[in-house]
Amino acid sequence: MSNEKSDANVNLEYKDRLFNFIFGSPENRKWTLSLYNAVNGSNYTDENEIEINTIKEVLYLGMHNDTSFLMSGMMNVYEHQSSFNPNMPLRQLQYLGSLYEGYVTKNKLNKYGSALIKLPVPKLVVFYNGLLEMEDELILRLSDSFEGNQRADSDVEVRVRMLNINYGHNHQLTDLCRPLFEYSWLIDRIRQNLKIMTIGNALNTSIDEVPEDFVLKSFLKINKSEVSSMLLTEYNEAEVMELFKEDGRKEGADKHLIELICKKLKKGKTIDVIAREVEEELDNIRPICDVAERYAPDYDVEAIYDELHYGKKVQ
Repeated sequence: MSNEKSDANVNLEYKDRLFNFIFGSPENRKWTLSLYNAVNGSNYTDENEIEINTIKEVLYLGMHNDTSFLMSGMMNVYEHQSSFNPNMPLRQLQYLGSLYEGYVTKNKLNKYGSALIKLPVPKLVVFYNGLLEMEDELILRLSDSFEGNQRADSDVEVRVRMLNINYGHNHQLTDLCRPLFEYSWLIDRIRQNLKIMTIGNALNTSIDEVPEDFVLKSFLKINKSEVSSMLLTEYNEAEVMELFKEDGRKEGADKHLIELICKKLKKGKTIDVIAREVEEELDNIRPICDVAERYAPDYDVEAIYDELHYGKKVQ
């Protein structure tokens, strides 16, 4: 227990994510270019055209984004999300303002002058691989945050393209970008291993299981310690917490059902009547009623739940 707890606390202050390490590092520009081409339907070949300009936390008063870069006259702002966030248009707008400020400063442009400043076109993309089932592609809009009857009056709109990169989704995108396909495969493999292993073991085993012909294999092998720390942080902060929340929601629903059944048992209703009234199958209701009857007349919901789920019987 203590080892697992210490595993979960490794490197919690590390800010990066594996997605950004793969696609946002200067040394991996070839993979950034591959992702850019897949997203935009282009076929550029010179990775040196990419100018990475990701906002670093120390430069912008605590604000930082995942990956951003200039390419072919476009300001590309890429965010990875392991949980759905409908507020990404607002966040991307804030990132974009900081990126444009940096662009204007770097190029010594005068935004107060009479000459029109030419700016790179913003392309805002979120790569989603959370647990919620989502469409392959979804457009998030800043105007969704406005009151419905006032949206038409807004002078500002921000559109963010959200792409579902979970394994098995967006085949056309992953077919065009091999590193993205392999990243999706790895995340899916980790999720499968998490069902039977601790977090640390699942991460290390999944990295070892990456096929030899994957282009990411040598990268993951060379950087295994760093990659494991990134993934451990990511799963500790996001997906594992999401799993716990999901478990909590299910527990709440189960206890609510037990409470309903107990109220009806107190009224002397039969199992058949209770099943019909709570709209559940009789086979699902019977074991709850059998256990609940042993706790009459008080019907302790917590004790009934514990016995049903953990075999813990209150004496």
